[in-house]
Amino acid sequence: MSQKIALHTRLKPGKEAEYDAVHAHISDELDAALRTAGVTAWNIWRSGRELFHVVEVADYQAMRKELATDPVNIEWQAVMSELLEVEDDYSGDDMGLAQVWELP
Repeated sequence: MSQKIALHTRLKPGKEAEYDAVHAHISDELDAALRTAGVTAWNIWRSGRELFHVVEVADYQAMRKELATDPVNIEWQAVMSELLEVEDDYSGDDMGLAQVWELP
């Protein structure tokens, strides 16, 4: 069984096109690192500077712990830190957004 985690991030002003371009193709190494960490799907929607992610992963906390020390992810996060208002340092017990409703 996997978890479905929703996340929200925000781009720095004027970084929309660069963010889209960077995500047009991620490296095979980053793809492999995410999959090794248990990610089965990661979707991102953008409205202006607002980013909404849905991550399907075996264990979100274990994924974050594994990626925190992965050199490929560290390099990727350095790129993201130039684009996002608040960079993710992979510390803490983040569990994404709280779900408040679902159509049964």
